[in-house]
Amino acid sequence: MALSHLAASASRSSSLLKPLSSALSLRRSISGDNSPLTVETSVPFTSHQCEAPSRSVETNPKELLTFFRDMALMRRMEIAADSLYKAKLIRGFCHLYDGQEAVAVGMEAAITKKDCIITAYRDHCTFVSRGGTLLEVFAELMGRQAGCSKGKGGSMHFYKKDSNFYGGHGIVGAQVPLGCGLAFAQKYSKDETVTFALYGDGAANQGQLFEALNISALWDLPAILVCENNHYGMGTAEWRAAKSPAYYKRGDYVPGLKVDGMDALAVKQACKFAKEHALKNGPIILEMDTYRYHGHSMSDPGSSYRTRDEISGVRQERDPIERIRKLILSHDLATEKELKDVEKEVRKEVDDAIAQAKESPMPEPSELFTNVYAKGLGVESFGADRKEVRATLP
Repeated sequence: MALSHLAASASRSSSLLKPLSSALSLRRSISGDNSPLTVETSVPFTSHQCEAPSRSVETNPKELLTFFRDMALMRRMEIAADSLYKAKLIRGFCHLYDGQEAVAVGMEAAITKKDCIITAYRDHCTFVSRGGTLLEVFAELMGRQAGCSKGKGGSMHFYKKDSNFYGGHGIVGAQVPLGCGLAFAQKYSKDETVTFALYGDGAANQGQLFEALNISALWDLPAILVCENNHYGMGTAEWRAAKSPAYYKRGDYVPGLKVDGMDALAVKQACKFAKEHALKNGPIILEMDTYRYHGHSMSDPGSSYRTRDEISGVRQERDPIERIRKLILSHDLATEKELKDVEKEVRKEVDDAIAQAKESPMPEPSELFTNVYAKGLGVESFGADRKEVRATLP
């Protein structure tokens, strides 16, 4: 079943993925079918100093169903985090990712766990895409021992060392030079892997970003700088914050690519292209045109600098989950009921993880002094007199 009747009436922002392959009208098993399927991205890629990749993306029913489930899980997880924050079970800073899920799942589909990812503080979904569990997410958000950072990092500092996820970072833009350092290590070790360093449009004017990009270009490092442009930074519209909001061109001497970040398959195609480019030629910038439904953080209602009509319009026309749902239904890969059942399973999975996280104990006070690299400030100093602590310092 083609989507041409939908695509013909859709605008740039509401264009759906248009199947190119018409030989797949039979129902696929929801358990997964690897038969090839070719679709076209919703909008063309826009390139700077490089040839844009093909809009025709290779996928299969199993991948599409996985995309749907993973994004539905991420969406439900973030909505649950919103409720937990309002119930004061999550304290401190909390920045949610709902609306931007296609970036996380599309990127992961194009790379391996040997490749590195480092991002800003909107990091819950990226952690899950790298293999993190819901229990680790909610326990960390609630400051519990079972959290991925043992309850010490909170919302902004998720890490998963075994799959090369180097965190969530709270200092705006600071993760970019760290990511370029990871890329330097990768080039030095010649292991044919790359680093994706993610930052928002609000961080795109940071001086350290340009410094890191400069040295990455000088040394041809396998660094991919990903600007997740959700258009509002910390509540300030991009046109008010940047003289040139074409972030994929901001590297000037570094190639760039603008991508529909609400299209999981376009993200996959762009990240695959970027990895191949970075391994051969050095750094490249990807600008993901995406959108967050929540405000900048939980302290921001998100409606004082943009209209509710704008938010609901994006939900109706560009939502990444609905795009995949329509593609699945158009190819008769699953029924509406089967997809609803998936969403019910996801809801239960999230609820069960929250219940487990609530049972996890709070960290022992001595845990505060672990993972500190200065001699004399470890567990042995807990409860000691300040003079005794100072006496142990080098």
